[in-house]
This record gives sequence, structure tokens and C-alpha cells, in this order.
Amino acid sequence: MSKSMSRSPFGWSNRGGNVTVIEAPIARSYRRRATIAFWVVLGVVGLLAATVASHYLHPIVGALLGGIIGAVLGAVTFALIVAWPVLRVFWHWLPEIAFGLAAVYGWTALMQSTPLWGSLLVVALVVGVPAAIAPVRRRVMALVWCLVVRHRLRLCFAAFIATNRHGSLPLILPAKPTPAGERVWVWLRPGLSLRDLEQDGHVQKLAVACWANEVRVMRASRRYAALIRLDITRREPLAATIVSPLPDHVPTDMPANAPTSPGMPPVGLDLPDVPDTPATLTAETPRPRKPRNPTTTEASPTNGFDPSDYA
Repeated sequence: MSKSMSRSPFGWSNRGGNVTVIEAPIARSYRRRATIAFWVVLGVVGLLAATVASHYLHPIVGALLGGIIGAVLGAVTFALIVAWPVLRVFWHWLPEIAFGLAAVYGWTALMQSTPLWGSLLVVALVVGVPAAIAPVRRRVMALVWCLVVRHRLRLCFAAFIATNRHGSLPLILPAKPTPAGERVWVWLRPGLSLRDLEQDGHVQKLAVACWANEVRVMRASRRYAALIRLDITRREPLAATIVSPLPDHVPTDMPANAPTSPGMPPVGLDLPDVPDTPATLTAETPRPRKPRNPTTTEASPTNGFDPSDYA
């Protein structure tokens, strides 16, 4: 079997019947960091716990108790670091998981408390009312697009955004809808910067992957350079045609010689007392020229200040 046929369409390796959820280099890196963290927590927490326990118990019993506490906390730290790549996947799908659990448990509670026709009626109202009311439907679709954009950005980061030496991708924070599209906050990991997203046309690739018109990347905090903001533009809200209701308030039976308001500016001016002559100078009366360096004996109005001192 060729190398291209040994991987599934989702990127999982099915060679030998094993499914690789986490790549081997990333798994080794996290395992090495988890081992170091285990020994550090064991030493620090165990020593502190043994010191405190020795004041109340026998020193040997206190040392054993401190070692046990340090080992337990070190094991918890080891498990969290090793499982973080999997926990990150749960973080990416947290809204969908929460919505699925709410739907399942909500339907179960509804079926237990109401008859079948009542449950179907409630479900029809919950689904049909937002679908029938345009503002509610647009709001729901905007929230759905926020979920879609988070997944599209995650795929973009895994595809062409450079990671750090540990293979950690940027952490995608919550998103919210805007009149033009969506706004997503992203926390960059050590080894990444805002320039990594702006080089080699990555912004245009983000727009293509998010099915958007334009993507703008900027800093979201003056204090933390790792917190950036992505503004995704799908539509131009200022380009839409707004129908004004003012023409409906103008009466249609207004006569042609109706008096105008005194506050309106006159359309045309007819001033017969003012001669219509151009204000131009003739050749016989040349414009007087001011001497370049006048010598005056009058006191200067600038209280003794002479600009020539600074020339």
C-alpha cells in the first residue's frame, strides 16, 4: 500500500490498525515536559509538605507524608501536561459539546415531564419561532458563523502558520458577531508573533479559508503582545441602501406658490443697487509695492522683539 493510501481522509494514520490522534514528535515533547514537571513538583511540594508536617507529627512520618503529597500532585501535573493535546481538542469543540449535552438532557427531561404531543409542540416552538422571526434567525446564524470561524482558523493555523519548537498552535479564544462579520481573539504561544500572521500573504489565506471577503489582524491589548484580534469581514454594512421615511411625510397636494419658510436660504440674489463690475486693477493704476526693508522710526508693536535677531 502506498504512503498516500495509508492515511485516512481526516489525516489519521490507519497503518497496522492504529489510529494516531497525536503525532509522535508532539507526544514525545509533552511527555518529556510532563516528566520534568513531575520531578519538580515532587521535590518542591514534597519538601514543603514534609517541613510543615514535621511540626505536628514525627519527622519520619512527616517526611513520608510530604513525599506522598508531592507524588500525588506531581502525578496530577504529569497527567494534565500529557493529556493537554487531547484537552485542547475538547476546548475547540466546547460550545458544540455543551450544546449537544443541553439538547440531549433537555429532551430527556422534557419527555419525562410532558406527554409526547407536548414535547413535540415545545420543540416545534423552540425551533420554529427563531426560524420564522428574521432578527432572531439572523442572530442565530451569526452565532453559528462564530463557531464555524473558530474551526476554520484552527485548520489554517495547523496548515500554514508556523508553530513554535514544541508544536504548540495559537490558542483560539471566544468569538463574537459584528455588523460586518465576526471578531475572534487569539492568544499566541511563545515563538510566534503578529508578524508571522502577516507575512507571505497569510492574511489573504485566512480570508479564503474563512469564506470571507477580508481579514484584518491587529493587536488586542497594549499590555500583552500575545493577545491579537482578527476582524473577519463578510459584508459591507455601510454599503446597504437605507430607505428613508421622510418622503412619506411630504404632502402631495402642496400648491406651486406655497410660501416658503423664512429660514430657507434664497435661491437667487437680485441686487439692483450693486453695480455688476469686476474687481480688477487696470494698467494705469498699478498696485503699490511695499518696500522690502522699510526703515521706520515708530516703536515696534512687538514690545521690543526684533525677528532679525534670530535670522
